[in-house]
Amino acid sequence: PNPMTNNDKVILVLTTCPSEDEGSKLAGALVSERLAACVNRIPIHSTYVWNNVVQSTPEVQLLIKTTEARLEELKARVKQLHPYELPELVAIPVCAGAETYLDWVRDNVK
Repeated sequence: PNPMTNNDKVILVLTTCPSEDEGSKLAGALVSERLAACVNRIPIHSTYVWNNVVQSTPEVQLLIKTTEARLEELKARVKQLHPYELPELVAIPVCAGAETYLDWVRDNVK
């Protein structure tokens, strides 16, 4: 692997989708376009305020593994494809992990 690539920070991006079907479509697009190496989909229940009303709804949490180099493009694509008016989009830097796994993430979003 190229030493430049190894310095590219791995990022965990979070977003939620209204259904497994929507989450699956978004995950498939991000991985096939190589904006993400892997996307996990987890059923959750969210409680939040929307239009000044407390909402409580089932959703699917996406855990998206990408790199800092791909982050802006990934964010733009999520905004473009996401069914929500205001999608959750939170990026968390990965401070440590199995280097072989982190290299795999980097290799799969080049």
